[in-house]
Amino acid sequence: MTYTSPMPVVDGRIYEGSSLELKDLTMAYGPVDVLRGVSLTVAPGTTTCVIGPSGSGKSTMLRGINRLHEPKSGDVLIHGESALQVKPDVLRSRIGLVFQHFNLFPDHTALENVALALRNVKRMSKGESRRIAHQRLAEVGLAERTDHRPRDLSGGQQQRVAIARALAMEPEVMLFDEVTSALDPELVKGVLNLLAGLGQRGMTMLVVTHEMKFARRAADQVVFMDEGKIVEVGTPEQIFDAPKSERLQRFLSEVL
Repeated sequence: MTYTSPMPVVDGRIYEGSSLELKDLTMAYGPVDVLRGVSLTVAPGTTTCVIGPSGSGKSTMLRGINRLHEPKSGDVLIHGESALQVKPDVLRSRIGLVFQHFNLFPDHTALENVALALRNVKRMSKGESRRIAHQRLAEVGLAERTDHRPRDLSGGQQQRVAIARALAMEPEVMLFDEVTSALDPELVKGVLNLLAGLGQRGMTMLVVTHEMKFARRAADQVVFMDEGKIVEVGTPEQIFDAPKSERLQRFLSEVL
């Protein structure tokens, strides 16, 4: 399977993603540390895929970066600036996060779902927010579905609306948390193609995924996590063809 974006770029948009750096990031739920001293650098305009078993801290890491759950210690730098020193709402306009569940408003159209955040967060006028929402929906291949409500869209189309909503905020970094895990198998490829296309056009992306073929073909670097720590980081060739640790070797033998 080759991951290239089949959707046209309506406005010829090229992204200028920022760098992302984690410094000794530790996250806890109560007394339990679920992320322990994670350090990672994501270069601007690159795609990093994060793989690993369930419960290894992958999703918790994304929630810490976006501050949906406040880190216990460490730091997150975006373009060299601490993400922990600004208001969460300001941060989330710079770092987009898309979940495996779409979290769309069921009684709003696709267009309204995208425009609403622009009005509430960026205080845009109704007309301007709708104009940008049209552009972003067209960008993800939904130009003909702007007036459809979530119940009238497939799971893959709903996920694209969620991605368009995040893109509309003009983030410098995009985080994706298992965005295909809730989709039927035949819908997965379209969403992965969309992500690959974003990466090819310069968006900085950190993608938690169980899709190993996507990680191998679309990532600039791959991160393997286990038990709240990063075990290995490398190119797709290094991680999949020449894993160093016994833990990664065992994981790959189970999933490939």
